Amino acid sequence: MSDDNVDPHAPRALTPEEKKQQKRRNMAVALALGAFILTVFLVTIMRLGGAVADRSF
Repeated sequence: MSDDNVDPHAPRALTPEEKKQQKRRNMAVALALGAFILTVFLVTIMRLGGAVADRSF
């Protein structure tokens, strides 16, 4: 039988090694995103400084 009718865009099953690499990449992206969020938070707090405590509501 020919492979002419196989969808070239269909996802294929990942090998165990590919799954391990994918988990590593996902963890790296998650850590990078967490570091970015923490950096933005800390820079915001540093720039606001004591002004947050002095403002009135």
